[in-house]
Amino acid sequence: MAELLGISGSLKTGSYNTALLRAAAELVPEGSALDVATVHGIPLYDGDEEAQSGVPKQVEALKARIAESDGLVIATPEYNNSMPGVLKNAIDWLSRPPKDIRRVFGGRPVVSMGATPGAKGTLLSQTAWLQVWRALGMRPWLETSLYVGGAGKLFSREGALTDMETRKRLENLMKGFVAFAKQNQPPS
Repeated sequence: MAELLGISGSLKTGSYNTALLRAAAELVPEGSALDVATVHGIPLYDGDEEAQSGVPKQVEALKARIAESDGLVIATPEYNNSMPGVLKNAIDWLSRPPKDIRRVFGGRPVVSMGATPGAKGTLLSQTAWLQVWRALGMRPWLETSLYVGGAGKLFSREGALTDMETRKRLENLMKGFVAFAKQNQPPS
C-alpha cells in the first residue's frame, strides 16, 4: 500500500490542476490512496517573519503530512512558461528551517503533472520543478509524463475529468508512480 499526498499549485476555485488531483485520487491502484492537500493560506515567505515567529502552524502541519507520505504528487499550472509562484512559495516555506529538508523531502518520491487551458500543456513548468526536486534531495519519477493541454474541453463544469484518453494516461501515471514509490521509500 502506498499513501500519497497530492498538492495543487493553484488556488483558483475550479482549478483544472486540483481537479486533475481529484481524478488521480480516483485512479490510484487498489490498496493505495492519494490525499489532496492545499496551500491556501500559506503566507509569502519572509525570513524576518520566520526569525521572529518561526514557521507558521499551517506549514508545519503540511510538512508533517509530507513526511508521513510515501510519495508526493504535484499538479502544477504553468504561468509565464514556468512554475506558479504560489506553489514555489509554499515549497520555500516547507523547506524551512533547512535542518528539516531531509526529514520532509529527502529521498521522497515525487511526480508532477499539470493541466492548462492552453494547447501546449505544462511541459515548461514541470521541467522547471526538476531543479527544485534535485535541490531538496527528492526522487523524481520520470518514466511517464502528463501534460494536459486544452483542459477546458476535458473537464466537466463540476470539475470531473471526462476525457477517457486523459483518464487512461492519468491511471497509467498513477500505477507507475505507486510502484516507484513502494520501491523507493525515503530513509527513516
